[in-house]
Amino acid sequence: MANEGYLLAQDSYRGAAGKAFTVINGSNELLFGLKKFNSNAEVQTGEFKVVGALTEQEKVKGLKYSGSATIYYGTPTFLKLLSEFKRTGKFPTINFQITNDDPASSLGTQTVVLYNVILKKIPIAILDDSAESLQIDIEFTFSDFEVLKSFNSQPSQLGK
Repeated sequence: MANEGYLLAQDSYRGAAGKAFTVINGSNELLFGLKKFNSNAEVQTGEFKVVGALTEQEKVKGLKYSGSATIYYGTPTFLKLLSEFKRTGKFPTINFQITNDDPASSLGTQTVVLYNVILKKIPIAILDDSAESLQIDIEFTFSDFEVLKSFNSQPSQLGK
């Protein structure tokens, strides 16, 4: 197979190029203190055995979505949600909208929405004498996602 080309450095994405919003009960709030965001789909499989076969196969049976975020301490959004839940017993509907947008890349932008986010771990208060800046880690699950806008199928130019 001949060399079809490769991604040029100018089209790689800077990790910080983009925006993240939390959508709480339909209201958008910029995650201004976001340092890191990661969401994943884990493919759930089950065993599939057949009499007479020496191999054991796997069959896809579903997906499990989860993620994590690191934010600088002082971003009050998630602690407010926790306080509201403690006070009312009602956890608000939360979605995350993440946009990768590096104007230097010809790959364009991508926007993904994560629906029905459940925050699994929300730090309440922290102190750390060894930290230059305080950060908190938040773990979450979600029930669905949608790609609102995809990257271009390939960059405008490939290396040869």
